[in-house]
Amino acid sequence: METNCSCWAADDVVSSTQKRQDYSVMQPQSNKPRLIVVSPFLDKRHGTERCVAEQVERLSNEYEVHLYSERVEDMDLSKIKWHRVPVPPGPHVFRYLWWLLANHICRWIDCRLRGLHPDVVYSPGVNCVDADVIAVHIVFAEFQEQVSRELKLRRNPLRSWPVLLHRRMYYRLCEFLERRAYRNDRVVLVAVSEKTARAVVNFCGRKGPVDVVYNGLNTERFNPCRRVAMRASARATLGLPEDAFVVLLVGNDWKKKGLPHLLEAAGRLGDPHLRLLVVGRDTAAPYREIVGRLGIAGQVSFLPLRPDVEFYYAAADAYAGPSLDDSFALPPAEAMACGLPVITSRCNGGSAIIHHGTDGLILEDPSDTKTLSEWLARLANDADWRSLLGEAAARTAAEYTWERNASHMRDAIERARIARQKTTSGARSE
Repeated sequence: METNCSCWAADDVVSSTQKRQDYSVMQPQSNKPRLIVVSPFLDKRHGTERCVAEQVERLSNEYEVHLYSERVEDMDLSKIKWHRVPVPPGPHVFRYLWWLLANHICRWIDCRLRGLHPDVVYSPGVNCVDADVIAVHIVFAEFQEQVSRELKLRRNPLRSWPVLLHRRMYYRLCEFLERRAYRNDRVVLVAVSEKTARAVVNFCGRKGPVDVVYNGLNTERFNPCRRVAMRASARATLGLPEDAFVVLLVGNDWKKKGLPHLLEAAGRLGDPHLRLLVVGRDTAAPYREIVGRLGIAGQVSFLPLRPDVEFYYAAADAYAGPSLDDSFALPPAEAMACGLPVITSRCNGGSAIIHHGTDGLILEDPSDTKTLSEWLARLANDADWRSLLGEAAARTAAEYTWERNASHMRDAIERARIARQKTTSGARSE
C-alpha cells in the first residue's frame, strides 16, 4: 500500500477522494507498536535491501510497519504502509543528502499533522539521524581504506578525476555520519557478521555492544530437492555437457568476489571438463582478457542475473567465491542451502557459519590460487566427497532461515523500543 508524502507530492495529480483515502490509510490501524523503517529502496535483488525486505514482511505480523522509501519492488505491501519519498536524479552525493533531508521532513509532517508517532525507528545503514536500531551491512570507513589506492588522482587519467573526487566526497560523508551514529550507545547496532561487528569497533570507535544477526535464506526456493529437479533442464538451457564439472560464482562486483583469483585457479587446473559460470552485473571485458591469456575462453561464460537465480545453482556442481571482502555474501549461503559444496574465503563474514572441511571449504587467503585449484580438482574428481560436503552444507544452511533472522532482529528492535519508551516517559515526567 503506497501513500505519497504530502510534502513531496506536488508533482503527482491525485483526486480529493484519493487524498482522503491516503489520509485514512495513515491513521493507526491496530494496537501494535509502530515501527518506522527508513531505506532508500527495497527489493529482493540486492543484498542489504533483500535482507530488510524479508525482515519487514515478517515483522509486519507484530508491528504496524511504516516504510519510508523512494521505491519498493518484490514485496507484499498488503500489511505494510509505504510512504514514497521522491528523490530527483543527480550525482550520488546530492541524491543522498536530498534523501536524508526529505525522509526527515516527510516523517516530521506525518508525525505532527497525522499523528504517526514512532515507537521505534529502524534503518539499514545511516539513512536518518534519529534511528533507534541500525543494521550494519558495510562500514564505509573500512571500505574507504580498502579502495584508497584506487582513488588516488595520480594513479588515474585526468578525465576520471571528477568521478573519483565525487566518490571520495561520498565515502567521506558516509564515514562521518557512520562515526557519529555508531558511537552513540543509545543506538542498538546489529551487524550481519562478526567481521562487520569488529569493523564497527575498530573503524568507528564503538564502545557499546554490537549485536550480530546473520542473514537468512529462503529454504523453499533454495534446497537440494529443487536443485536436483531443475538440474537437467538448467544444464540443457545453458548448453552444458553432461560430463562437465560446473563451478558457479554469483555477484555484482566480480573483482571483490575474487573472480581474478578464481580464473587463475581454473587456468592452473587445466581440466577440459571444467565449466565456469560467472553470473551478475559487471563489465566482462577485462576478465575476457584474463580468460584469453589463460587459454580457457571456451570454458567460461559470463551470464546475467535472473529472478530465479536458483536456476544457476541447479546447473552447478560446486560454488566458488574467494571473496576479497564481504560482510555476509548471500550466494555462498544459498548454494549451501541447495546442497552444493562451497568454497569461500575468510574475508567473507558469512564464512563464520561454515565448518571447514565438514560443510564447506574456507580459504584463509583469497589469493591462494594453488590451494583453490587443488580443491577444485578434488571436487571434480571425488564425487563422494562432493556429495558429503553438499549434504552437510544443506543441513547447516537450513538453520539460517529468514524467520530466525527476523526473530533476532525483533529482539533488538524490542530492546530499542523499550529504551525509547523509558526515555520518553522520563522526559514527560520532568
